[in-house]
Parts: sequence; C-alpha cells; structure tokens
Amino acid sequence: MEPGLEELMPRLLPVGDCDLAEDFDPTVPPRTPQEYLKRVQIEAARCPDVVVAQIDPRKLKKKPTVNISISGCQPAPEGYSPTLKWQQQQVANFSAVRQSLNKHRNHWRSQHLDSNVTMPKSEDEEGWRKFCLGERIYSEIDALSDNENSGIDYMKVGFPPLLSIVSRMNQATVTSVLEYLISWFGEKKFTPELGRWLYALLACLEKPLLPEAHSLIRQLARRCSEVRALEESKNEEQISALNLIICLVSRYFDQRDLADEPS
Repeated sequence: MEPGLEELMPRLLPVGDCDLAEDFDPTVPPRTPQEYLKRVQIEAARCPDVVVAQIDPRKLKKKPTVNISISGCQPAPEGYSPTLKWQQQQVANFSAVRQSLNKHRNHWRSQHLDSNVTMPKSEDEEGWRKFCLGERIYSEIDALSDNENSGIDYMKVGFPPLLSIVSRMNQATVTSVLEYLISWFGEKKFTPELGRWLYALLACLEKPLLPEAHSLIRQLARRCSEVRALEESKNEEQISALNLIICLVSRYFDQRDLADEPS
C-alpha cells in the first residue's frame, strides 16, 4: 500500500492495531480473523472513488414495448356488438382449446416438421412475419404466379399455426412473435392469416401474464377496435374475427375495462 493511503481512506471495518506476522502477505488466503479484516480493509482502500459502466449501445436499439395508454376500446359499429352469450361461448371454446393444447403439447412437439418448414430464430422479426403471413401479405403483392399443379408455396402464403409448430415455441418466442405481428398490424389491415396466428399465440400464452404480454394484448384489443370502427364495408366475417380477439383479451385474460358492452 502506498505510504499515507490508509490514513486518507475512511475505515470500513473497525480494525485496530493487531499483532500480524512480519511476513504477512495480503495476496495469500488469510489464516486468522485479523488477517482477513486487514486484507478487506486494504482492498477497500484500493477501490477507485468513481466507476464508469461500459454500456453496449447496440443493446439500446430495441424500442421499448410497454404501452402506457389506459384508454379503452372503441365501441363496435351499430348492430355489430356481440351478445354476452356469444362472448361467454367464445371464452368457453378458447379455454377448451388451451387445455387440449397443454395436454398434448409434448406429443405434438415430438412430431417431425415437414422438410420445407424452417422456423426462424426468436429474434428474427422479419423472418417471423414472413413465416406467419407469407411474402404475399408481408410484401403486399396482389397476385401470385403459382403453377396450379405445384402445390401450395407456404413461403408465399404463410405457414398456418400448426400444433407441431406452436408446440415448439417457448414463452419468450410466443411473446416475441406476438409483438412482431401486433407491431405489423398497427399499420396494416387485418387478414385471416393474421387472425389465425393471433388466436394461436393467445392460446399459447401462459397465465399469469408477464407485464410485457399484458401490455401487448391490451394494445392488440385496442387496435382491433380501431380497425373495426373504421370497417366501411361492414364485412360481417371480419368484424366477428375482431370481436373474438377483443372478447378473449377482455374476458379470458381479465382485461374487463376493454370488454364490449353486450348488445
């Protein structure tokens, strides 16, 4: 220790004068309580007054996903508000689907995927959007020049949420893919492909919800209500699908302030 350094630093431990051997070496393991306390004091005296954390700026690029809005859902168009009986039936059906999925998850996880199915990595946002929605929807291509005899090209039309696929997704991946699709839906129109995946991901979401998942599904319900309110053609099938998602978020996942008032 430098001369005078010990006197300048405040003592962290009440170590008084003690008889230490002349060959005391603070770099070797202490043999007595006095040697241990002395060694701790010496190490504390050598600590810098200021420590600067080294932060990797690449880890700060991801935008936060927490949505602090507390506004509710917009009401359904006149004549399209779901009845309470309908909502209760959808919740019962959804609960049965979740129970069946949990019961048979290990079986479906063990099934081999087709050779053309390559699930993206959890952090691959663009890859998951294309996987779920297909290049046609993701890239907004109006028509496909497929050969009718060549079969379905799932890379173009999107892979359906097969049990053998969703059963392989852990909760981190379920939440990430849900976030990717909700973010995409925030600026795009609702499609049947999107609806099927949203329903499947909600069915895989474990309760109690983590804070991020809680924020995501509330954001999803509000977005569904916005799209529903702007539906000019009053497409009954699409409004029913939007009603269903709002119903599940509000009544199954206990976000009752977002629920539709029964017609």
